[in-house]
Amino acid sequence: MNRYPIVLAHGIARFDFLTQSLLRRANLFIWDMSRAFDRLHYFKRIASTLQADGHRVYETDVNWAGPVETRAKDLRRQVEAALADSGAERAHIIGHSMGGLDARHMIVDEGMGDRVASLTTIGTPHLGTSFANWGLAHGGHEAIVALRQRLDLGGFLTLTATERAAFNERARHAEATNDVVYQTVASAQAGERVFGPIRFAWGIIFDQEGENDGLVPATSQAWTDRLVGDDGTAKSVPQRRFPFPADHLNQIGWWDLDELSRSRWWRLSVWREKERYEAAVRDIYRQIARDLAAL
Repeated sequence: MNRYPIVLAHGIARFDFLTQSLLRRANLFIWDMSRAFDRLHYFKRIASTLQADGHRVYETDVNWAGPVETRAKDLRRQVEAALADSGAERAHIIGHSMGGLDARHMIVDEGMGDRVASLTTIGTPHLGTSFANWGLAHGGHEAIVALRQRLDLGGFLTLTATERAAFNERARHAEATNDVVYQTVASAQAGERVFGPIRFAWGIIFDQEGENDGLVPATSQAWTDRLVGDDGTAKSVPQRRFPFPADHLNQIGWWDLDELSRSRWWRLSVWREKERYEAAVRDIYRQIARDLAAL
């Protein structure tokens, strides 16, 4: 068991916002509501898996797609609440996708360097993603401006290579000299196995940056293996890799039929394959949590 709680930080435009809202309001379920939440949660069955191993786990819910600065402030409040509830001095954060960027901004810009023991990022676009550049150049920027009064989508503006490079340089000294342990986890998937709705993005990224998970290049997920401050202080950043192919949704415990090749379709039990794959993803989180306990 970790002496510090684990906080799960979700990415931009979380896809489970509607189901989680409905589950909170519904009083018609006859099964355990906690199981329903967990099986339909952004981090699918991750919290319950880690809790079963004895870890204290907190799930966050920050601004849906707003600027990273707004999301970082939301995350700070929720991390502080988790620390108050657990009585711990610091927390381990596991951030998926933009959740990793939210955490980095929170640590540097919200003065949380002494409240975070470690940050593990999974599928995070530390160096940006060429799909963000493509989207903004093909009407995305205009759409963000047009919808600003009804829906804040400013977070997508922070995912370009230019924006990430500027922050990486600005944050470099602080991240190299604080006491936070940083590590990254990256994965990639073949185009034909990527979840259908993000297959187009996979092609855009592959043409420009090579292997990716459907939304983020593998090189961007890996970030850097070393941070060096202005005073020469150096910090290693361990870089992990998924032990099997995984796209952006696979990384948080979700499996889909696109994982099966046509040649295997009729020779496999789909349900058995789904359970095996999702359990393997949960095991990655279990190993991360076990390793964090040693810090």
